[in-house]
Amino acid sequence: MEKQTRGDYSFRKPVKDDGADVWTLIKNSSVLDLNSPYSYLMWCEYFADTSVVIEQRGHIVGFVSGFIQPAAPDTLFIWQVAVDEAERGKGLGTRMLLNLLGRSSCEHVHFLEATVSPSNIPSQNLFQGLAKKLNTVCEVRECFSTEDFPENGHEDELIYRVGPFFT
Repeated sequence: MEKQTRGDYSFRKPVKDDGADVWTLIKNSSVLDLNSPYSYLMWCEYFADTSVVIEQRGHIVGFVSGFIQPAAPDTLFIWQVAVDEAERGKGLGTRMLLNLLGRSSCEHVHFLEATVSPSNIPSQNLFQGLAKKLNTVCEVRECFSTEDFPENGHEDELIYRVGPFFT
């Protein structure tokens, strides 16, 4: 398992046993769409190579879920980025993304994509800041409109595309 410890934080691939803690982290975020507990178990079990958790003193305080797009094997799509409220503002989101991009499973990745709602300023800043760190661009375009969602109240989703980069 690729594990990296920096200071009080340990960055590693998630395992199935992390699923419940990841679900709780997302639930407590109050800003991310909460998926079923089953989906987080599946994510931790089957998408671990393109996901990361941060542990601090035995507690999960960060999670990024991602996958390499089957139709675009040079593109890592980021599904969710979560950092415990007490740990926000410390650059952990960026550190998790850089940890992922440095893995052997992402050696052929030259683009990173994520959907972000217009009101989610922290995520917009995260991906624009990542582009600067990687000395590349961050392009933004429409992806899903409010009308695409089956229930009322969901914002539009814009796609943020960072790259090309070579890690």
